[in-house]
Amino acid sequence: MLRRGLALLLLALLGTFAHAQAAAPVPGVIHLASEDWEDYTAADGHGLAWDVLRKVFEPAGVKLDIRTVPYTRSIGLVQLKEVDALVGSYRDEAEHVLYPQSKFDSDHIYALGLASSPPPTQATLGKYRLAWVRGYRYENYLPNIQRFNQIERRTGILLMLKQGRADYYIDALTEIEAVVRDAGDPAQYRYSHLAELPLFLGFADTPQARALMALYDRRMTELVKSGELKPVFEKWQQPYPFNPN
Repeated sequence: MLRRGLALLLLALLGTFAHAQAAAPVPGVIHLASEDWEDYTAADGHGLAWDVLRKVFEPAGVKLDIRTVPYTRSIGLVQLKEVDALVGSYRDEAEHVLYPQSKFDSDHIYALGLASSPPPTQATLGKYRLAWVRGYRYENYLPNIQRFNQIERRTGILLMLKQGRADYYIDALTEIEAVVRDAGDPAQYRYSHLAELPLFLGFADTPQARALMALYDRRMTELVKSGELKPVFEKWQQPYPFNPN
């Protein structure tokens, strides 16, 4: 009887410990790492993504702490558990990163090329030499890709296309628009829509980050159901990514 009682006590203590681990309190701050994307995750705190995430977390008593780093560095910071989450990841893009159920936006993926070139499609991508910024693993999310190079930065893209070192450059629409704005002859270029890729926060594998991820999923469900995020996307003149269609 004594042995059985000790066993039951041990099970009860383990259950209590597991419950305490699962029910970690939600921190008052979420530490976020992101690249400085223009009008999206700007280093000074303005942009569409920051506005969306403030709507998610601040009414629940969680403030945003922003850390601006290159995208690949943001992944590393989450893997090292130095921040709670990275911003703008595709689902399951990085190892040792936790992904929630809910997206917060969609990436509008386009291909930029010379206006004299035929518009590419998902079916024809395999015919072309493609390029994109290192860390964006489009080969995992777009079909038929055969030849591609990864570049370190977005400067020099237009010259690369002019000199025929790549047929198309792939990136999110806002980034491609920024590249074309710097062109002295923008009429020489054309960009074509390829895909819509859901965007997620990628969370660290810590009790605090798991609690924040659960809060994020709950709040995103509430906000999408209520339509409270629509004015945020209208403010930034971006497509609303939660329409049924």
